[in-house]
Amino acid sequence: MARLCVRSTNQLNAGVGLKVLWMLYAFLDVAGSQEIYAPHSIRVEGDVTLGGLFPVHARGVPGMPCGDIKKENGIHRLEAMMYALDQINGDEELLPNITLGARILDTCSRDTYALEQSLTFVQALIQKDTSDVRCTNGEPPVFVKPEKVVGVVGASASSVSIMVANILRLFQIPQVSYASTAPELSDDRRYDFFSRVVPPDSFQAQAMVDIVKAMGWNYVSTVASEGSYGEKGVDAFMQLSREAGGICIAQSLKIPHDHKPSDFDKIIRLLLETRYARAVILFASDEDIRGVLNATKRAEQLGHFLWIGSDSWGAKNSPIHQLEEAAVGAVTILPKRATINGFDAYFTSRTLENNRRNVWFAEYWEENFNCKLMSSSKKDDSSRKCTGQERIGIDSKYEQEGKVQFVIDAVYAMAHALHNMQRDLCPENAGYCPEMDLAGGKKLLKYIRSVSFNGSAGTSVTFNRNGDAPGRYDLFQYQWNNITGHGYKMIGQWTESLQLSDMQWPRGDLDIPISVCSLPCRVHERKKVVKGMPCCWHCEACDGYQYKTDEFNCKLCPYDMRPSANHSSCQPIPIVKLEWHSPWAVIPVFLAMLGIIATIGVMATFIKYNDTPIVRASGRELSYVLLTGIFFCYIITFLMIAKPDVGVCSFRRIFLGLGMCISYAALLTKTNRIYRIFEQGKKSVTAPKLISPTSQLAITSSLISVQLLGVLIWFGVDPPNSIIDYDEQRTINPDLAQGVLKCDITDLQIICSLGYSILLMVTCTVYAIKTRGVPENFNEAKPIGFTMYTTCIVWLAFIPIFFGTAQSAEKLYIQTTTLTISMNLSASVALGMLYMPKVYVIIFHPELNVQKRKRSFKAVVTAATVSTRLSHKTSDRPNGEAKTELCENVDPTSDYRKNNLKKKLGQVGCGWKQCKYISL
Repeated sequence: MARLCVRSTNQLNAGVGLKVLWMLYAFLDVAGSQEIYAPHSIRVEGDVTLGGLFPVHARGVPGMPCGDIKKENGIHRLEAMMYALDQINGDEELLPNITLGARILDTCSRDTYALEQSLTFVQALIQKDTSDVRCTNGEPPVFVKPEKVVGVVGASASSVSIMVANILRLFQIPQVSYASTAPELSDDRRYDFFSRVVPPDSFQAQAMVDIVKAMGWNYVSTVASEGSYGEKGVDAFMQLSREAGGICIAQSLKIPHDHKPSDFDKIIRLLLETRYARAVILFASDEDIRGVLNATKRAEQLGHFLWIGSDSWGAKNSPIHQLEEAAVGAVTILPKRATINGFDAYFTSRTLENNRRNVWFAEYWEENFNCKLMSSSKKDDSSRKCTGQERIGIDSKYEQEGKVQFVIDAVYAMAHALHNMQRDLCPENAGYCPEMDLAGGKKLLKYIRSVSFNGSAGTSVTFNRNGDAPGRYDLFQYQWNNITGHGYKMIGQWTESLQLSDMQWPRGDLDIPISVCSLPCRVHERKKVVKGMPCCWHCEACDGYQYKTDEFNCKLCPYDMRPSANHSSCQPIPIVKLEWHSPWAVIPVFLAMLGIIATIGVMATFIKYNDTPIVRASGRELSYVLLTGIFFCYIITFLMIAKPDVGVCSFRRIFLGLGMCISYAALLTKTNRIYRIFEQGKKSVTAPKLISPTSQLAITSSLISVQLLGVLIWFGVDPPNSIIDYDEQRTINPDLAQGVLKCDITDLQIICSLGYSILLMVTCTVYAIKTRGVPENFNEAKPIGFTMYTTCIVWLAFIPIFFGTAQSAEKLYIQTTTLTISMNLSASVALGMLYMPKVYVIIFHPELNVQKRKRSFKAVVTAATVSTRLSHKTSDRPNGEAKTELCENVDPTSDYRKNNLKKKLGQVGCGWKQCKYISL
């Protein structure tokens, strides 16, 4: 019979936190002097006792700590510890002569409740002063010493493990978790007595980051259950994604503890606000995953979201039961595991008769077989009664829960640590020794961290300096096909690096769906990043002569290059020049060849008939000079079309203006001589100076030397060279850009080179106008005048065309062709008007090319003057005709008129026979 005792005061050991001490004080005060057992706990006797924390029940509704039983996460894991204890206690090599016992508690998936339950583990470590405690009958109290828990296996949820770890470390009780993966627990300074056989979420988060990057997604959302597991997991993912770069978080949402269906609907609405962020990272509990999938179904968004689930989802069926369509395409992560066949045989053999040590097994039995065992059952009256003959896996569906392997490994890690410690501390004892009892939790922790053995799945079990297991994950995808229907399929694994294959997406798509803020830019476009959102950008074309140096920058190509078709690199601009076969060249070359042939023909004729009257009368010396200039005017065509180099460019400078200069210098000398003769004749009969052939050649040479002197100065100031001009054909469209191979001569330099010749041409034209009244029978003034008028018209047309096409894409061709044709026409006009009539007379009418009687200058000038006066009397001529009385109106049959004309000619010293051909 228990005795009623009263405590007046309590003294507890110093060094323990006041808050925890007051909690312990209240706990022990309520318990009184009786042996303390947590309600609904499992106790297995043994030499060494291990604690166990399992979420046997779900979180209860407000006001209730516990809810419905959890068949897989709770009972499967609890029975896995019982199975492991049986295996270890039956192993003669592991912990020989030592029996492992257990004290297993239900956390009800709630951290505060789990903290209250875990106080049971520290009772034996608290020293109580009972000197002032007396029972009501005066007898001393009897205290039953609670069993000592050397280590704790659990808990499951990270939030629960964190809460429990805070108190266990105060009493130096090592803790090995089988499912808590929060990165926060890796902090060895705060949770120095915590270890785990599952990898932390930092590894899982890294695997998720690698999956997202492998899919090409850069815009994702996150959803986390409120608490350490969800929030810390998302924090780890976000931190790693920032470090990896290229991943942006569209939204980060949290599921509250006390959630309602409307909370999940709100989460889905918020996720749909960023529709292009289809990928969603889920760090949530089973219940929260079901809530999210249900809300997706209610919103009729099946197949829209691309779920990336953490190990809390793994390959479980419970989160997706009757929500399979909403889960299709989900990629889930599960620490690498294997099915433990021994546990399957053990668990499926459990019955109500052989498993009485599990105080929750009856409740599990009712839930699993949907039947009712007792009147106090939570099942309604309509449920059938259990017979007790039902069998797990036969009368109900059975699938081993994913963390069973890790529960077994956690128990074995404790066992191996105790085994190694017993071997070191008690080498002479075969069983449990006092040294082990005195060693304490810190010593055991050292042995736990140093264990290394093959676990239940055949993989090694080890811990790093922070107590974490290595990261090994299997990757699953929930898929659907016409043959097998819905189901999880392993698609790869992650062991510090990612391996993926055989993926399938919602609606049967084989191509990876997109989850991006902005679509990829085209090859020739760069990204203009939105401020504050490195994964969102606008695409801007690398236009013109820019090429894309990287995905964010465009750069101008070098001056002599243009971008490739896709603007990814630069390539040399093609070089062009005027080709001989071009239509722009064929016409000038054809005209030049005709002109050269004609010029050579004229020169040959003049040379052959050099001493004939027509040749002599035309001024042989200046004629040869003029024909040479005409020949050079034709030759320049070939130099302007030839491929530019130093030699060609040198000859271009020389002959560009030289041909015209020679031609118009000779013509100017002629017209000036005629003008001076007739002007002198008006004043006196004395011949003007410098009208002899030698003087004419000297004048012409001096005029030509000015052009040559200018060319020599040009050579000295700017030596000739060929260049590639990229400006001339640098079009807006770089595909049309061309480099023009040309001589280093600008348009202005061309005009300057021709300017002197044009000046001579204009001056010659002025003199031609002044001598226009000289009768054509006496001189070449009129043919020279017509030549100069025509030439002026040609060059007046040339100048606007030449400068007007300076900005044209065909500038090279138009200007070259215009210049060469203008020079060909100028030469052809002079050749045709001045020399073709003489050649015609020489060849076809040689009877007119006879020697005439020489006459004095006085006679010639007087006759020409008289003829000029007579020719201007047009008012007395019928039909406006102006005939020269000296020659034109002579009727050879009239003796009177003949005698009269001879009389007049005699007065000016001109004979009859000389009237027909008089030249100056």
